Amino acid sequence: MPTKATRISLPASVGELAALAAGDRVLLSGTVFTARDATHERIVAELERTGRLPFGLAGQTLFYAGPTPRAAGRPVGSLGPTTARRMDAWTPALLAAGITATIGKGARSAAARDACIATGAVYFAAVGGSAALLATHVRSAETVAWPELGTEALVRMELEDFPAFVAIDAEGHDLYAIAPAEWKARL
Repeated sequence: MPTKATRISLPASVGELAALAAGDRVLLSGTVFTARDATHERIVAELERTGRLPFGLAGQTLFYAGPTPRAAGRPVGSLGPTTARRMDAWTPALLAAGITATIGKGARSAAARDACIATGAVYFAAVGGSAALLATHVRSAETVAWPELGTEALVRMELEDFPAFVAIDAEGHDLYAIAPAEWKARL
């Protein structure tokens, strides 16, 4: 029987996120910033140049997604999570600089998992293939930086009851490692 989802207000501190466990269902509400490959390159370049995260990103959640333009009366037309592992080269530096959570799809590298342990950050997984449905949980979207990147621009979004799972908790428990073993044990 599915467990009840925990409501999480974003941005959330590492203290608030520490109570979550891999596998927990969550409903995310509040501010997130979308960031894909090109945006990560620019954020990290700015971090290296100034020694701090730009655009008030410290303490925030990065969502690995590229929202499409407004459609169907919504702030974004669709909002599909991007494969998180593609961001893993930048993840340790961004978490160390103050990002407290990330959202994407799929498994992460050992380095990303270790960075969650070191910083107390968590990784939320959203279900891929449901971009139109996920877009119904976006209340507003505003481009913050790099509009020339199109769907890869840095966008501040307000979410309401956005469904996800805790894929890596602050202690490094990894749903993508735990679940297959549990499934095999049931066979």
